[in-house]
Amino acid sequence: MKTYDLVGIGNAVVDVITHADDSFLGHMGIEKGIMQLIEQDRAEVLYGSMKDRLQTPGGAVANTIAGVGALGLQTAFIGRVRDDTLGNFYADAMIDNGIDFVNAPVPDGELPTSRCMIFVTPDGERSLNTYLGISTGLSSRDVPQEVTGNAKIMLLEGYLFDRDEGKTAFREAARSAKAGGGKAGIAISDPFCVERHRADFLQMIEHELDFVIGNELEIKSLFETEDLETAMAKTAAMCPTMVCTRGGDGVTVIQGAERVDVPAPERVVPVDATGAGDQFAAGFLYGLATGQSLETCARMGNLCATEVISHVGPRPQKDMMAEFKTLGLL
Repeated sequence: MKTYDLVGIGNAVVDVITHADDSFLGHMGIEKGIMQLIEQDRAEVLYGSMKDRLQTPGGAVANTIAGVGALGLQTAFIGRVRDDTLGNFYADAMIDNGIDFVNAPVPDGELPTSRCMIFVTPDGERSLNTYLGISTGLSSRDVPQEVTGNAKIMLLEGYLFDRDEGKTAFREAARSAKAGGGKAGIAISDPFCVERHRADFLQMIEHELDFVIGNELEIKSLFETEDLETAMAKTAAMCPTMVCTRGGDGVTVIQGAERVDVPAPERVVPVDATGAGDQFAAGFLYGLATGQSLETCARMGNLCATEVISHVGPRPQKDMMAEFKTLGLL
């Protein structure tokens, strides 16, 4: 039976990226700097408005899986696409990147493949418009235990908390991974996810998971407080490992009695912030999977995040293994 260093469960979303200025956003009614969920008709209008599109297989956890796979570890991704043009593009691209794409495209009769239209303004800010489509229908039927039970690390995506079937699949996957000797954790994804499902998030973090990764807004949202230190302490008290990214202020990791605060690398001018959190998670989890110290894990995460914001697209273009070695992290 194949063993995986990292298995992810999340939305299988085709990212479609273009550049636009603020006046275009205003004309199209796009709210700047946030992720908005949209319906199929709106998705078709926005897709048609995009020029010079860059199309990549995305989704937050999928981007993390790709980042870890590019560093040489064995990875798999569990997610749903339809047997349509975008769905087959997604499945083929994941396989071409060396990732085991566990679920075959679903035949016609269901919603189209999910896609996220991302408009990047000259200041590097990203405005996401996501049509969730078929990916939100993930359930236990889509999650094979022969994969989850052989994962050293299982990563779950907060966005899939919007349906009870997804929550159930997550709990089963986390328990399967832990029963097989692995660790399970979650990338919170968005403070709005927490607002909608706070009780379920807290239940999973306390009773099912070994680690939680979130930015400061997401961690504070868990406990409805503006005091980040309080929110981090409460999260760390519930879960063995708490990871909080703080943008230009770096990252804090708390594991039991150990706390590590790692500053951000030298500031780079962001070209596109898409995928920054996803690639931080990739670097951090690579370090975790290979037995690095918490400080090294955080530094690896910071480096991957810094690299991905230096260009358009949610995945690294540099050889991050070479970067780690150059900086003495390996």
